[in-house]
Amino acid sequence: MTEHPIFVFMALLILGFGIFSRLSAQSIISAPMVFVAVGIGASFLNFELLEAGPKAGYVKVLAELTLILVLFIDASTINLKRLIADRSLPTRLLGIGLPLTMVAGALLAIPIFPDQPVWALVLMAFILSPTDAALGQAVVTGQQVPQRIRQTINVESGLNDGIALPLILVCLAVLSGEAGEGLDTTYWLGFVARQFVFGPLVGGLVGWLSGRLVEIASDKGWMNSTYQMLSSMAIAILAYSLAELLHGNGFIAAYFAGLMLGTRSEVIRERLREFGEAQSQIMVLFIFLLFGMILIPLSFPYWDWRALVYAILSLTVIRMIPVALSLIGSGLDQKTVWFIGWFGPRGIASVLYLLMVTLMLGAAGYERIISVISLTVTISIFLHGITAVPLSKIFKPEK
Repeated sequence: MTEHPIFVFMALLILGFGIFSRLSAQSIISAPMVFVAVGIGASFLNFELLEAGPKAGYVKVLAELTLILVLFIDASTINLKRLIADRSLPTRLLGIGLPLTMVAGALLAIPIFPDQPVWALVLMAFILSPTDAALGQAVVTGQQVPQRIRQTINVESGLNDGIALPLILVCLAVLSGEAGEGLDTTYWLGFVARQFVFGPLVGGLVGWLSGRLVEIASDKGWMNSTYQMLSSMAIAILAYSLAELLHGNGFIAAYFAGLMLGTRSEVIRERLREFGEAQSQIMVLFIFLLFGMILIPLSFPYWDWRALVYAILSLTVIRMIPVALSLIGSGLDQKTVWFIGWFGPRGIASVLYLLMVTLMLGAAGYERIISVISLTVTISIFLHGITAVPLSKIFKPEK
C-alpha cells in the first residue's frame, strides 16, 4: 500500500466523527477514545507509512509541530489578569499539587521497577504529571460543573505541561549523555542559560511584539481577519525557530510566546485562539490515531501487572492525594476536592513528550518506560472520557 490511504482514512475519520461531534459531547464517547480505538484496529492493516514506527520522519515533524502549537495555544488561552485575580486554586494545584505529584510518581516507581535506571523513572513520572482537560471535555465545557472549578481545571491543564517541560528536558539531557562526563558545573550553567533563559526571553519577546504588531495593523485597517487568525501558527513557529537558532529551547519559547502574547484586543485574541485550536486539534487527533497505531502495539508486549499497578496508582493515589493536600484550607468541600483530583487525565502532552523521548533516545532500553506511559494514557483516555458526563452531574446546576 502507498502512504496515501492513511490520509484518506484520517480525513474520513475526522469528517465522520465531526458529523456526530455535538452528540458525542453529551455522551460518554470522546474524540480521543474514537481515534485511539480506530488506530489500534488500523495497526493490523498493512500501511507502509507505519513500518518505520516512531522513528519515521513524518512522526517527528508532526509531533514537534503539534507540541509547538499545543504549548502556544494552551498558554495563549490563559487570561493572566483573571488568573492573578482568582489565583488561589490554580496556584495551589501548580505550586503544591504538581511538584508533589512528580515526587510521588518517582518515589513509587523506584520500588515497582527496581530494574530500571532512576533517571528514566524520574522522566516517566515527569511525563505523566501534566494533565489534559480535553479528555474530560464535558467537565470544562458543560454548565453543570461550577465555573470556578471548570476554570481551575482548565488553567491547571493549560499551564502544567509548560511547567513540566524544563524538567523533562533536563532528564533527557542526562539520559542522552549531553552533559558530557559527570555533572560538570560549567556545562550545566551553560545548559540552563541556553535552554531555560534564552527560550523564555526569545519566546516572550516574539509573543509580545507579534501580538502588538497584529493589534496595531488590525486597528489601522491594514490586516484582515483571515491573517489575524493565521498569525497564531506564524507566531508559534517564529518563536520556536528563533529560540533554536540562538541555542535556546524552542518548545519553551513557543509556550512563553503564547503566555506573553501582546494583543489586548479580546476579538483578535479570540480569532488567534479559535484558528490555532482548530489547526492544533487536527494534528492532535492525528497524534491520537498514531498513538493507537504505533505506540500501543509497540508497548503491548511489555504490559504486565507492574505496569498496570503503576498506571492505576498514577491516575489515583499519585494524582489525587497531592491535589487533596494542596487544597487543604481552600474552602472547597470534600466532593469538589476529589472531583478535581480525579479529573487530571493524562493525554496529549504525555503522548507528545513520549514521542520526544523515543525520537531523542530511541525505544531500545526504554521499552518498559514507554509501555507504562502508553498504558497509563490509554486507561486515562477511556476512563476519564467515560466518567466525565456522569460525574459532572454530582454538582447542582448553576443558577
